[in-house]
Parts: sequence; structure tokens; C-alpha cells
Amino acid sequence: MATAAAAEAAESQQSNAKPGLRKPVFTKVDQLKPGTGGHTLVVKVLSSNTVSQKGRSASQHLRQTRIAECLVGDETGTILFTARNDQVDLMKPGTTIILRNAKIDMFKGSMRLAVDKWGRVEVTEPAQFVVKEDNNLSLVEYELVNVVEE
Repeated sequence: MATAAAAEAAESQQSNAKPGLRKPVFTKVDQLKPGTGGHTLVVKVLSSNTVSQKGRSASQHLRQTRIAECLVGDETGTILFTARNDQVDLMKPGTTIILRNAKIDMFKGSMRLAVDKWGRVEVTEPAQFVVKEDNNLSLVEYELVNVVEE
């Protein structure tokens, strides 16, 4: 009788315990498709260009919005990454970055990689791969086609 109560107590403890963290599944650049999200990538920053810097310097409660387009890549290809605000400071050419929970945004028919407030951009130790620069996925233009079923 005591063993049944102990087993029941142990079972209730396990059901209340938080699930363990999952190991991240790393995606390669050439596997990215339009409209997808939740990607974790390890990429090298090839270039970073500030696109816009908006905001009012007169008011302190409004933050300046900084946006930079950064060419990032791995051994399978490259793609443009849209960095916002604090992310811009991390995107220095030659740096290896881990992008967690990244998503694909479409801009003028081409793919852009972005990390919103639910994702994370972090600098990591230099990667050992050579970036394949001749496969830029942001240069591929996509067109939305409506399929009519009969």
C-alpha cells in the first residue's frame, strides 16, 4: 500500500516538472523557404549596410529605429538579414552569429531573414566553414501564384 502511494506521489511530481529544453536543430541557408519561421542558424556576417535611421532626437521617450541590411551566409549559401536596433551593433563583418527563432520575410519578391522580439541574435566563437558566396538566396525573385482547382 505504501509503495502505491509513493509511486502515485512520484508520478504527480513528474507531471508538474517543467519539460527539459530541446536541443536546437540548426538549419542551413539553402534550406530556407519563403514564409517559414523558427529557424536556428549559425552564419558569418559578410557585410553590413545601414539602410535607415529614423526617430526624433528631441524626445527622449521615443527610441531611434536603426535598420541595417547584412549579407550573412554559411557553407551552403548567403541571404540578406534585416537587423534592427540593438542587432545592428552585433552585425560586424567577419563575426560569426547564431540566429535563434529567425523567420523569412518577403521584400519586393525576394527573401529576407529577420529576428523579431521572440528571437535572439548572439555572437559566438568563429566558425570553421567557408561561406559559399555564389548562392545568394535573396537574389531569387518569388511570385505569388493563385492556383484555381476545378
